[in-house]
Amino acid sequence: MKPLAECQLYAFVDTTYLRGRAPEAVAQQLCAGGADLIQLRSKQSSPAEIRRLAEAILPVTQRAGLGLVINDHPTVARELDAEFCHLGQEDFFGAGYTHVSQLSIAAMRVGLSTHTPEQAKRAVAAGADYLGVGPVYQTGTKPEARPVTLDYVRWVANNVRIPWFAIGGITLENLDMVLAAGARRVCVVSAILNAADPAGACRQFKDRLRAVDLGR
Repeated sequence: MKPLAECQLYAFVDTTYLRGRAPEAVAQQLCAGGADLIQLRSKQSSPAEIRRLAEAILPVTQRAGLGLVINDHPTVARELDAEFCHLGQEDFFGAGYTHVSQLSIAAMRVGLSTHTPEQAKRAVAAGADYLGVGPVYQTGTKPEARPVTLDYVRWVANNVRIPWFAIGGITLENLDMVLAAGARRVCVVSAILNAADPAGACRQFKDRLRAVDLGR
């Protein structure tokens, strides 16, 4: 599996954007396009449905040598031996956890969403393997979330040393501004999943990301 430190493009199989497509087919397109990590996100699904979706996607990501991230459901991730789990602030700290070791997921790696410098510091102290930093821009994925703006991206670039991914409303049109603020890794949802050619969209993002230094 590709080391986390080398991952730049974090893509998604988000059921909100599938529009009848099979999740494993979308995952295959993301892999073909050069995604480095793939998250399964299905906010309205039951744990049983999440498990069914993950079982369809895992063979695809494993063949490609990529990590699969299960959003919101560490128990499902643990049962399937998925490589990663991602949790929001409310699902981790809001649930009473203070350190990732309390999730009892052994070798699995954990990502935590952050929206402020204080949350970033707390997530690092809690043992997160990577941070989500955003939403940078307004996004239809989470329309209620207030954008953190590029100011927070700049702060993280100067203060966080574990891998982190800028997320939220990132497109090919604004990617250069996100990179100029210090990001070297990005999460992209709708700009890839809504593209006529998701694999091609991945390649465009990946080519731009490869052109910058992965130094931080």
